[in-house]
Amino acid sequence: MSKKQTTTSQSLIKKVWTLADVIAAAGVGFTDYIIQLTYLLFLKMDEEKVQLGFSSAIPKGYGWNELTTLDGLDLLRKYEDTLKILSNQDDLIGTIFTKAHNKIEQPVLLKKVISLIEGENWLSMDGDLKGSIYETILEKNGQDKKSGAGQYFTPRALINTMVEVTNPLITETVCDPACGTGGFLLSAFDHMKSQSKDREKLRFLRDEALSGNDITPLVVTLASMNLYLHGIGTEHTPIRCQDSLERTPTTLVDVVLANPPFGTRPAGSTDISAMRDDLYVTTKNNQLNFLQHIMLMLKNGGRAAIVLPDNVLFEGGAGETIRKKLLTDFDLHTILRLPTGIFYAQGVKANVLFFRKGTKTKDVWYYDYRTNIKHTLATNPIQRHHLDEFVACFKNRVETFSEENPDGRWRKYSYDELISRDKTSLDITWLRTGEETVDYSLAELMAMMEEKTANIAEAMSKLKEIIDKIEEN
Repeated sequence: MSKKQTTTSQSLIKKVWTLADVIAAAGVGFTDYIIQLTYLLFLKMDEEKVQLGFSSAIPKGYGWNELTTLDGLDLLRKYEDTLKILSNQDDLIGTIFTKAHNKIEQPVLLKKVISLIEGENWLSMDGDLKGSIYETILEKNGQDKKSGAGQYFTPRALINTMVEVTNPLITETVCDPACGTGGFLLSAFDHMKSQSKDREKLRFLRDEALSGNDITPLVVTLASMNLYLHGIGTEHTPIRCQDSLERTPTTLVDVVLANPPFGTRPAGSTDISAMRDDLYVTTKNNQLNFLQHIMLMLKNGGRAAIVLPDNVLFEGGAGETIRKKLLTDFDLHTILRLPTGIFYAQGVKANVLFFRKGTKTKDVWYYDYRTNIKHTLATNPIQRHHLDEFVACFKNRVETFSEENPDGRWRKYSYDELISRDKTSLDITWLRTGEETVDYSLAELMAMMEEKTANIAEAMSKLKEIIDKIEEN
């Protein structure tokens, strides 16, 4: 990115976020603001296309110009009517405006957002610049603890590393069944597009290779817009608003990259066991169901890289059954053990499982990037260079651990060793812990205390809601 583009990017992001602060003071949350910004940005770019001689994708009477000429309650009513009409459209428009509702109820604030967008020519911006601006806005939104949007984000350094070593090819199909705002799909796109200049291969990449699902309408909107701004799915978005777990895979894919939601399924969700009979084992564990789903949706020879919590490695019952299946019918060749402090949720212990379908596991290579590793979002966020050694080990497959080097982080265990472990547990650590000697800076301690305080406040708020409902009944 050139210096001029960087300046443009920074100035636009500053404008967007300054206005967010103003609107937040009026009671509109950051996430709601970003959603409205997305709706209006799409309308503005459609109008710019018309000015270049292209036909409009928006129904007549509900475009950008109809909004810019209005003020006050007339603007508010017209905007709300526009969202209602567009949410009922098909294909890309209907997905961008999925269950769209206006959350900026003060006309003067809505006018300010429109004026911010009107002041820029978005369509003429370089695709990478538009995408960069939008992704930065999404990431900043995810850092806002009050919004809870951080649950949809995986650190970019980890995403890019997973994509690099999995190496999706430009002729392959890639899916994320719990795609959030589309980070894995965008990283895969960037990795694949540089592999060929062939026009047909690039068309396939833009229009057919990528796909994703998410259960949350606002996230589907953000993901669809994110890909659209990068030139992906400009006619038909590859993102669908649906629960991946409810359906048996109808189309198998070459590569799956994902960070599925942890914990139990949301209250009111469909009972998976009543919907599907193809899963290896029945369980209410959300991540175990996603793992099974991903195993089933891969083509023979297909490969996956998935972020999963620690309990997947050791939980008995359904977990043990699935692990045995992974070792026997799949090549579970690599496990990357992740430290806490890299996700927005506090204290999450997770791993990345890398596997290929159709070949029995011979050895599982572990890289322990957890023991004695310290990251915080505020002062020491994980960056790509932190995973350089893992990438080198992944590609070279030469053990760094030995009796002479007990601090080596890269070690392999054979199929026979793992299958004979109690409950086929894959939860293995061999490094000597030095946590008792770790010194945190004052800034890091303050950041950790802030995160814990926010978590406690959120838990108390949820508890109060439960108590209030009980008292109402």
